[in-house]
Amino acid sequence: MVLCTRKGCGKEFDEATSSNNSDCNFHPGVPVFHEGLKSWSCCSETNKPVTSFDEFLSLKGCTTGSHSSERPVEPPKPLPSSSSSTPTPTSTDKDGREVYGSSVASPIPPRPSAPTNGNGAAAPPIKPVSTPYVEEQDDPSLPCAVGAMCKRKACGKSWDGNSREGEQCVYHPGVPIFHEASKGWSCCKPRHLDFDEFLKIPGCRRGRHLFVGSTTSQQQEEIIECRVDHYQTPMQVHVSVFGKGADKELSKVIFEKEAMHVELHLPSSKRFQKSFPLFGPIDPTTSTFKILGTKCEIVLAKADARSWPSITALDPELSKNFTASLIFSAGGGRGTTGAKSAVLDDLNKARQSPQPPQ
Repeated sequence: MVLCTRKGCGKEFDEATSSNNSDCNFHPGVPVFHEGLKSWSCCSETNKPVTSFDEFLSLKGCTTGSHSSERPVEPPKPLPSSSSSTPTPTSTDKDGREVYGSSVASPIPPRPSAPTNGNGAAAPPIKPVSTPYVEEQDDPSLPCAVGAMCKRKACGKSWDGNSREGEQCVYHPGVPIFHEASKGWSCCKPRHLDFDEFLKIPGCRRGRHLFVGSTTSQQQEEIIECRVDHYQTPMQVHVSVFGKGADKELSKVIFEKEAMHVELHLPSSKRFQKSFPLFGPIDPTTSTFKILGTKCEIVLAKADARSWPSITALDPELSKNFTASLIFSAGGGRGTTGAKSAVLDDLNKARQSPQPPQ
């Protein structure tokens, strides 16, 4: 007995006796699986799609014929149409333009030739030259204080005032490396998990102590600019000079009647120094300043109630066309917005006083 190979039949038959029988029910189409539904392409209208795979296998064949033991032939896969509406480029020219049509192999650009010497032979490759390590040493011209600690890493020795001839410093020239709880130095191999053991790693280089350092290693002071903002009240002007980490001991602000001098000592050997010719007079005795973490707060006490359009005095050419005055309306108390009488400084009083006839 031979098993029928037609789709959906699954019966056994005798090839000698059943060649002319029509007792094979099969599906000439192909299975269709779409969005959870299963059916046959040949009888999707007769046999409704089902969701269960067992129900799909039990669907009765829609065509009757004789059994067959031949292997079913798979339908050929569709080939891409050569007359596609969107042609694809076959090559690209030297200017980067796409070429459509027959496929032509693009020429391979020649490889750049190796540099040669005068005899025509290939020149040897240039090897990188490393910069020699220059160890920092003490400047003999600089004085050294007794008890000064050595600045080299992992040394920890201090100078006792005796001669430095023949001294020996054992230190690490590299930097500490902390990686995944392992601690060590970049200049040598020992690694430890415990921090105390890391501190006990002996130095890997020997040389002279560095108690002072050379003058070339000392950073020169840099004069920088800082942002300055201000706002005012009727009797005060609040000025903010933004400089992070200013030294409270060295930084200072000097007040004068018509000027202010600010000097801030900032980290990394930076300093802000500027004198402000003020727009109006102030009271130096009641003016104050305070050094904060990110700025210097300055409070200037006005000597009169005039409004300051800026901190500094105006340019002489500009001040000819500018008059700072207070204008009030008819109602309200004296000296406030909308007051019955204006509060003027000496300059505006002189301008509003009647001039003697010439």
